[in-house]
Amino acid sequence: MAGSADTLVATLAGVFGERLASVTVERDEVTAVVTAERMLEVLAELRDRPELRFDMLIDVCGVDYRGFAQDAYEGPRYAAVYHLLSLPHNRRLRVRAFAADDDFPVLSSVVDLWPTANWFEREAFDLYGIVFTGHPDLRRLLTDYGFVGHPFRKDFPISGYVEMRYDPEEARVIYQPVTIEPREITPRIIREENYADEPGFRKG
Repeated sequence: MAGSADTLVATLAGVFGERLASVTVERDEVTAVVTAERMLEVLAELRDRPELRFDMLIDVCGVDYRGFAQDAYEGPRYAAVYHLLSLPHNRRLRVRAFAADDDFPVLSSVVDLWPTANWFEREAFDLYGIVFTGHPDLRRLLTDYGFVGHPFRKDFPISGYVEMRYDPEEARVIYQPVTIEPREITPRIIREENYADEPGFRKG
């Protein structure tokens, strides 16, 4: 398997050179990083070149790197990660593209390359707020249309901003500020004497 990863790394280096920001191998998995400006051309070649032929897009997911590596990470906050599979060569590849603007993350849609990206990109937009330009129908997928914010961002509050409920008097769904009182749950810890001497307790 390691040889297969090394072969793929060598192929990527020969085809793309400096067009890839980096290529790494960890646990026999190859990850390539590409800039937002070059992602479409690189992904198109990954799909079409005979020596690569990554003809199947398995998944697209968003990532928020805020606080990554105990805040030691310095770089763009948001990225989209593309999981590719080459059926002819039986290889997998992870491609990561970072959005340049942390305040308004934008990447190009890959729906024209792999139509299966449609709902994957809608999910990343919904949960992380990454805008995919060129997407044919970029709207929320998992949250309600009136949802405020993007719940997978690391600065999104656990309880959210608003809550939705059905009001029988108004006979409609309404939104209101969150009324959940934050609380801290401390687990009960057993401190009884001779606890380990109880019948059925296994020591060691």
